[in-house]
Amino acid sequence: MPDNCAVEVMGLTKRFGDLVAVDKVSFCIPKGIVFSLLGPNGAGKTTTINMLSTLLKPTGGDAYIHGYSIIRDRGEVRQIIGLVPQDLTADDELTGWENVYIQAKLYGLPSGKAEEKTEEALRFMELWDHRKRRVSTYSGGMRRRLEIAMSLVNEPRVMFLDEPTLGLDVHSRRHLWGLIERLKEQGTTILLTTHYMEEAEYLADRIAIIDHGKIVVEDTPDGLKARIKGDRIYLRLGEEEAVSVVKALTEKGFNASLRNSDSIIVKVERSEEILPELISILQGRKLLEIRVVKPNLEEVFIELTGRGLRGEESFDSFKYRVMRRRMR
Repeated sequence: MPDNCAVEVMGLTKRFGDLVAVDKVSFCIPKGIVFSLLGPNGAGKTTTINMLSTLLKPTGGDAYIHGYSIIRDRGEVRQIIGLVPQDLTADDELTGWENVYIQAKLYGLPSGKAEEKTEEALRFMELWDHRKRRVSTYSGGMRRRLEIAMSLVNEPRVMFLDEPTLGLDVHSRRHLWGLIERLKEQGTTILLTTHYMEEAEYLADRIAIIDHGKIVVEDTPDGLKARIKGDRIYLRLGEEEAVSVVKALTEKGFNASLRNSDSIIVKVERSEEILPELISILQGRKLLEIRVVKPNLEEVFIELTGRGLRGEESFDSFKYRVMRRRMR
């Protein structure tokens, strides 16, 4: 295992019957960074987290957390990691303090040490003033912070955060981002799964895009965006006109192609230089939408996979509704 790797994943695979959920995934997470697994729901992010945190046994491959195998050294791994799953685990009828304290005791800490670590975790996650309230009275953002507090009591060297901001409003999400940054500043290595492009770009030092159980690409956010040359112009027209417009644009030398029956993507070096000519060609057409996009992670994903990150299957609406009910 390389000296600078906090987490080394080697050919990790998980099958459920005929379904290959994770397919020979390999990567290294250097110590003290935020590493993001970015991809749509169903891409294999949560399954990967569950294997790395020893909740699922791999079908193939292995991974090492600070030198401990997730297969042979499960007990040792669990002592040095923290896990914040997608599902809320705190007991609604207990107070914030009680939830965190119980977690500390489950790690085997003596009473005095458990109290000390409970206070530290609640203060760090800015929940100390709310420690005596029942969790059922907490807001969604407070519940998420409590989940992280519960995972901090054993002073983990590696944190696994699985969709930590799912269902949160913008303010709560930004607040949580700040706390995650503070964890990194303290030297904690963080593996974050998300399907929010802006979250990965804001927090991550390195990003691995995962799709259909495979790592498509891994790089820094800037390195990923550098793979996209020029701008993208998206056009949406009346369905019967898209094909003829693509033909007209390609005859004029544009790099234009159909995305679907009514949408076109035009790839250009600098959009501001060709927009007047493009608008002229579209004159008299039933143009419903025109959108200019600069290089970003969404465009990287489209370029590499041929589809957007948030397709029809990218958001689990049922899980979201259940979570929102629990957050009330």
